[in-house]
Amino acid sequence: MVVGTLRLKLIVFGSLSLKDKRRAIKSLKERLINRFHVSVAEVGSLNHRQQAELGVAMVANDSTFVTSVLDKMVDYVRQDTSASLVDYEIEVF
Repeated sequence: MVVGTLRLKLIVFGSLSLKDKRRAIKSLKERLINRFHVSVAEVGSLNHRQQAELGVAMVANDSTFVTSVLDKMVDYVRQDTSASLVDYEIEVF
């Protein structure tokens, strides 16, 4: 069993309130879940209006596959217009 984790640090431009931020982040989370079949949660910067931190978890039987999917997720988030990727960290166990 291989477990992969991804931590995404994001900036949500145009967010005037926490409600705006949560709307944008909820949309991104749902798209990631539907497209990549992973678990996603907001894990940090909960009370910051323009910052967000997402945690992603994935389980599979091949570390190469897990790394590939997590890399594709990073590329997908980079192209997203609702949030800008600041930093990320991938770990595979």
